[in-house]
Amino acid sequence: MILVFVFIGLVAGVLSGLFGIGGGIVIVPALVFFGRLPLKTAVGTSLGALLLPVGALGLYTYWRAGQLDVKAALWVALGMVAGVLLGAMAAQSITDTMLKRGFAVLLVGVAARLWFTTA
Repeated sequence: MILVFVFIGLVAGVLSGLFGIGGGIVIVPALVFFGRLPLKTAVGTSLGALLLPVGALGLYTYWRAGQLDVKAALWVALGMVAGVLLGAMAAQSITDTMLKRGFAVLLVGVAARLWFTTA
């Protein structure tokens, strides 16, 4: 299983560096399908993997290239502090089935929006 987890991290890292995605769209589903973790455990594990050291490397690369809006990032982070706490507490009171379906709706919505939005 260690190689599965490392591979999930590698794929998520590449996609995170390319598109700014990783946790919800890549790591969580991969941990559920290939790592055989329950959804809530996959979410918690993804959050643990994405803590400061991982994001810092990508952040540094984009900063060096002049592609980082520090003020915007700080405001988003401030919102995330409250949001992740509220979301994590809400997830504990939702059934796994309901959480999976909500997540699927989110992914389909994002995919549709990307597909039908021009430049």
